[in-house]
Amino acid sequence: MDDPSGLAVVADGLGLKGPRGWAFRDVSADAGPGALIAVAGPSGTGRTCLLLALTGRMKPTEGRAVVGGLELPRRMAAVRRRSALAHVAGVTDLDPALTVAEHLREQELLRRRFGGALPRPRQLLRPRAERRRERRRHIDEALATAGLDLAALPKGGRTAVRDLERVEALRLSLALALLGRPRLLGVDDTDLKLSAGEREEVWELLRSVAGTGVTVLAVCSEPPSDAVVVRTDADRSGGAEADGPAAPAGVGPDDSLAGTGTETGAPAADPARTDHGSGATPDETDGTPEAGTADETGTAEAADQADHDEKEADADAIAATGRS
Repeated sequence: MDDPSGLAVVADGLGLKGPRGWAFRDVSADAGPGALIAVAGPSGTGRTCLLLALTGRMKPTEGRAVVGGLELPRRMAAVRRRSALAHVAGVTDLDPALTVAEHLREQELLRRRFGGALPRPRQLLRPRAERRRERRRHIDEALATAGLDLAALPKGGRTAVRDLERVEALRLSLALALLGRPRLLGVDDTDLKLSAGEREEVWELLRSVAGTGVTVLAVCSEPPSDAVVVRTDADRSGGAEADGPAAPAGVGPDDSLAGTGTETGAPAADPARTDHGSGATPDETDGTPEAGTADETGTAEAADQADHDEKEADADAIAATGRS
């Protein structure tokens, strides 16, 4: 893969509160570009919510965070475009009926259709065979970085997702996310239902991804000793939210153009509308308040944005799910 410059992640007193209490509160982080960051804590302490917040998918309600020089929540859309998600239940789910090759082909088509800048005229005039070879090379690079060897699978690329082992499925989710060449990669439940050997295999994989220059943000129960650890199990008042993407605060649709994988649904929460596909610059649209809520403080600015956000929601949902 190309050697992208990872995004630095800085947070101070970051918190997110919903109708049932605090998902997480008073979280601090300080990690440079290309770091391996472990979001650690017991299940139910808001780990996934923090992952989504730091990748621009959820809107924090207190504290300060800066990702790659972009302030959250004001620059949420810009952070989304530079980041990707993998292995997040309800967000980047793999379709068990599809094969590995079908997932890769689908994600590459979505990336070409919705992601990045428009191709230059000279690129469109290149022979079809040359463009096909370039797409194949792009997929091969993502597979190599994710450590997924198609030849080692039972039926090669024709292996159905339902037939993959847990670590193989995680590797495929990573490869789909890496197709978008993200600068920040968020991975959920890295050690869920894995043996000790499999956990070490996954951490070694994430270290190698970070070694390419991508900042890796990984949710786990037990962090490795060499990771930058961010904990979510500090004392919180007002109750805790259930861990996972279905959090009470506004969850922004995922950006499949950043290589999030083939997603089958957005989190079951009020969406923080995104600007993807609007043609606007990040400065014009970042930090849009949640549609229909007028923000928890009831500001007039949020109400003014609601109608505009609703019009963009359908286009954003396509990019969010990775599947029309």
